[in-house]
Amino acid sequence: MKLTFWGAAQQVTGSMHLLEVGHYKILIDCGLDYEKDTYQEENQQFPFDPASINLVILTHAHIDHSGNLPTLVRLGFDGQVLCTSPTADLTAILLFDSVELFLRKQGRKPRTKRGNFSGPKPLYLHKHVMDTIDRFVTIAFNKPFRINGDISLTFIPVGHLLGAAAAVLTVNDNGEEKKIAFSGDIGRENYPVLVKPEPIPEVDYFVCESTYGGRYHTKDQTLEERLVKEITEACIKSPGRLIIPAFSIGRTQSLVFALNQIFTKKLLPPVQIFVDSPMAIQATDVYRKHHNLVNQEAKDFYKTMGDEFEFEHLAYVQTMKESKDVSNYFDPCIIISSAGMLEGGRIQDHLYYNIQNYYCTLLFIGYCAKGTLGYKLLSGAPIVRIKDREMMVYATIRQTDLLSGHGDHDDLVRTVKQTGRPKKVFLVHGEDKSLKSLAEALHEEGFDVVAPERGEVFEI
Repeated sequence: MKLTFWGAAQQVTGSMHLLEVGHYKILIDCGLDYEKDTYQEENQQFPFDPASINLVILTHAHIDHSGNLPTLVRLGFDGQVLCTSPTADLTAILLFDSVELFLRKQGRKPRTKRGNFSGPKPLYLHKHVMDTIDRFVTIAFNKPFRINGDISLTFIPVGHLLGAAAAVLTVNDNGEEKKIAFSGDIGRENYPVLVKPEPIPEVDYFVCESTYGGRYHTKDQTLEERLVKEITEACIKSPGRLIIPAFSIGRTQSLVFALNQIFTKKLLPPVQIFVDSPMAIQATDVYRKHHNLVNQEAKDFYKTMGDEFEFEHLAYVQTMKESKDVSNYFDPCIIISSAGMLEGGRIQDHLYYNIQNYYCTLLFIGYCAKGTLGYKLLSGAPIVRIKDREMMVYATIRQTDLLSGHGDHDDLVRTVKQTGRPKKVFLVHGEDKSLKSLAEALHEEGFDVVAPERGEVFEI
């Protein structure tokens, strides 16, 4: 059995791991690597023949795990993609949105003399996304699925996102049974809407994410307390606005539920809330569809108070006209819009009109990769470029990790310990500092740990 690391190796994005059992090739995740400016060109250069892959296992929908699947299909992959049902639904939304982003990026450059767009060619189009969706085969949590005579798969719920799973493979390797688990992204306990991560069973090999290695979530304040504080400062003590960049899928639904609880309890006077993201509206419908998979807190709230994602003074913004109307809304308000790293979407419109507003607070609730506009603002940049214009930053910039969907250092160490005593632990999906911090902690616990380089091969 051979394991090769082709993505998220000593970096965060582009998750892609190749497991070979004899001649049978399984790709675990196929995400976009968007840490480099030339990501569209680089992502279509697979280090293997896509047609040689027999099967893809998708741990969850986020684009750094799913976003290059249509490219794989376009270049010859014709097998199945195994995932949970919510993952299939959410991935479809994200992939169609990726096409729109590619097309917009292509259209930004001036046309050629022949009238053609001169921007980067899209990685894939709607047809390729539809071809990819046709390959999805959904399986339930905690029920072994027989892939072939030698390999079975079990999905373990890990929180992080609706439908997110760790993939546990049981393999008959020349008469010897071996177990290998891929963590996907590990969530955290007591997170709004999502279930807490379930223990991953004992395995022989474990591929574990390390996003929050060496970092710890805030423990001395609850999410409710922090949101009340920020809303009070931004919208009640002064007649301002609170803008919260949030990923449309996952983060927005958890944030809306948390706000619903705050205003239901009457912890604050009413404040108008706008969710300005058509994709968030689609994703929220997926959460409603799979309501049996939300956590018990959300289920109990639904029984007593109704829909977690609907309440008074909450408005979902669909059209561009409605979005522009939000920009002209001058009473105190909360605007939730995507994308979370500020690299696209309607959030840029709201930034354009508010980044120089002294009465605006920008609250980051998620991770921002290096090089993104969000990262620059969090780093204290006094001037940023928005819509081809250099703009002074007068708005207040704040950040909280209380809505981070990733488990922290202690959560990751605990997850690894639950897997027993693997022969080797492979750390992926983390920046250098995080990888080293988690590796050191696991070494102290007696684990054999390695952070593979891209393309590194292991016989296991």
